[in-house]
Order: sequence, then C-alpha cells, then structure tokens
Amino acid sequence: MPTTCVVGILWGDEGKGKVIDYLAAEADFVVRYGGGHNAGHTLILPSGKLVLHLIPSGIVHPHTRNVIGNGVVVDPLHLCTEIDTLRARGLAVEPGGNLLISERAHVILDAHRRQDHWAEGVRRGGRLGTTGRGIGPAYSDRCSRIGLRLGDLLRPDHLRRAVQGLAEQKNAWFAPVGLEPIDVEAAVAQLLAAGDRLRAGIVDCGAVLRRAHAQGQRILLEGAQGCLLDLEHGTYPFVTSSHASTGGAFSGTGLPPHAMRVVGIAKAYATRVGEGPFPTELREATGDRLREAGREYGSTTGRPRRCGWFDTVAVRYAGAVSGAGELVLTNLDVLRGFAPLRLAVAYRLADGTRTTEFPAFDLDAAVPEFEDLPGFTEDVREVRRFDDLPPAARAYVQAIERHTGLPIRTISVGPGRDQIILR
Repeated sequence: MPTTCVVGILWGDEGKGKVIDYLAAEADFVVRYGGGHNAGHTLILPSGKLVLHLIPSGIVHPHTRNVIGNGVVVDPLHLCTEIDTLRARGLAVEPGGNLLISERAHVILDAHRRQDHWAEGVRRGGRLGTTGRGIGPAYSDRCSRIGLRLGDLLRPDHLRRAVQGLAEQKNAWFAPVGLEPIDVEAAVAQLLAAGDRLRAGIVDCGAVLRRAHAQGQRILLEGAQGCLLDLEHGTYPFVTSSHASTGGAFSGTGLPPHAMRVVGIAKAYATRVGEGPFPTELREATGDRLREAGREYGSTTGRPRRCGWFDTVAVRYAGAVSGAGELVLTNLDVLRGFAPLRLAVAYRLADGTRTTEFPAFDLDAAVPEFEDLPGFTEDVREVRRFDDLPPAARAYVQAIERHTGLPIRTISVGPGRDQIILR
C-alpha cells in the first residue's frame, strides 16, 4: 500500500472512520493531519460501536502506530479522557508506543471554548454552527503567534511564561465582554499534569514520518471534516478553521509533497451539519425520511444532519481540489426504497446562467438541475459483488462515475466492517 490520504469529499460525515479502519489493516502508521476533537469517526467493531474524536482510527489495530500530526489542535484534557475511555473498552493506548503526538501541535485551552461560545453568540451575519469546542480560537491564536504547543507542556518555565503572555492579551478583552479571565496558575497546573501523562508520546512526528516514508513503510493519512469545509476551498465563511483537503496532509504532518494515492469518500447522498449553503438539501418529508434511514445524527454533537441528493457538481469540484483518483461510495444501502434517485448535474445561478462549475460566491442562490434515475427496493446489505447489486443500484453508481469523472472502486453497503463491495 503506498502512502494514502483519505479525504471527505463534501461536508464531512461520509464514513471515513469505516474506510480508514478497513485500510488500516495494511498500514504501519495512521495519521490525523488536521482539525480537533470536533471530528467524530465512527467504527462498528465486533464489540460494538466506537466513536473516535482525536485519536486516529488505526488504534483498533494492534500493529499500527497512530500519530496526531502538527496540523491538529489538541485539547490535552480531552485526549487524556479519550485514552482512558479506549482503555476501558479493552484497547491498548500507549503514548510513546502506539500513540504519538506532534510536539508542534497547538493546544486548546478552556479559554478557547469560552471564546468560541461567545463568538457564536455575537457573530455578524449569523451563526456558523461550530461545535463550540475551541477549535477556531486555537487556530486563530496559532496564526497570531501567541498559541501554545504540546512541546510547551514539557517545559514548565517556558509554559508559565507562555500562558502568562497569552492571558495578558486575552484577559484585556475577556473581562469587558463578560468572559471569565484566564487563571494562569490553574491553567499551568492543568497543562503540566496532562503533559506528564502524555510525555512519552510527545515527539517530533514529522521526523518519524519522514523516516518511515523513506523506508517504504505504509502510511495512511486521515483527514477530518471534508473538502467543502476547507478554510481555503470550502463554502466560506461556513467552513472549519483548518485545511480539510489534501493540502493539509502535507502542512499538517511534515511529510514532503511526494506523489500519494488520494481516496475520496462520499455518501450515496449528501449531508451537512450546521449552517451554510446546501444546494441539494431536502427540506420536506423526503429529507426527514432520509435522515432516519441513514441515522444521520452527528457522532460528536448529536445534532441532526441536513440531508439532500447527491451533488455531482460539488463532488467533481472537491475531487479536483483534493487530487482524488477514486471514490469510495458509502451508505448505498440507505437509498433502498427511495424513487426516483436524483443526481444534481448542474446549477442555475441567480442570473439564470447554467453552470457545471462549483461557484465560490452566491451558492445559496444556486438551483440544482437534476437527473432522475430509477430506485431499487432490494436489500443490498449482504451483497459483496458489484454485478450482484440490483440493476438500478448499479446504474446509479455508474451515473455518479460518469458525471464526476471519478471511478468508484469500493462501495459500502452497511456499517459493518465486512459490508463492502470491491470492484
């Protein structure tokens, strides 16, 4: 297996956890390269459902080393809690052994969460629908060059000076807007305790991965969210605060931009959590039915996901931006009983122009143009060969390939590890 990057093609929640779990069986390293614990990757194991927020999905494979890259923002308290939760499930999680955390990764503080909630309440132009976990403010502090890094937790004197400097800047405006100020000593004590627990795993992960790449070891890069939530290429301003496309795979790991296999993940329909434009959204009973059929509720927040038809315009754009060479199509089984099955193949813009390009502006005014295909009523969850799918299901997959230009070599037909069709 060459170095492989798995990236969500739309707004996240595409089933990356299952796909990464499948691919991790052949990987030496599984690496998270962006985002924070706002992500939720769901695995269905023989022991039951497992949701991972920060720790890479390869943790369930005993042979795999799992890396939290420098592009991730890390809440060290959450990370310690997640380690404890996984150990309680019987999984071995050992910082310095099968879990490494980049010393360059930036730290999320309690103050970032308070700031996040406050910003959602006063943001001009309406809410963005963030998870309120401090992700954006932590990335903002990184850009402002006042943030803390995981390596600071191993250097007590430096950490105290860094927290003091951060507090001087933030407390100056926290108090006037009614936010609780940063307590320097309490924050330092918390961070030092977390640093002691994680100490063995806080290393120069970029150097580790570059050596592994040079030695031909198998590296699997795991994105968070999806391309259309990318800070640069997504539906701005309704985006996340990191580079969720493959650009973040290089900057967020320290790996050089050598050729890699890029696998895009897309559901057989579209979903989105939070605010922002969504051209194919179903706002009536069909959308509710699709949500219930697919159990479309956020694994991190529990919020109901907005549901809509598959958007080939958006997928083609995100595939091009990410450099995807193929698609994994998930949740095909969910579409059983829906007819017709609709694919958005173009947009009508506000001025009446027809386009098959994904616009950077005024997407909320775009009206999709659909191609309708027959639905299928057969249960496909036990199918393991493409030719054994119902004809209508095969035609739907082939139509997606035709309109997106991306081959679909893997199809998920259920949540279980074995519910996969390989073409």
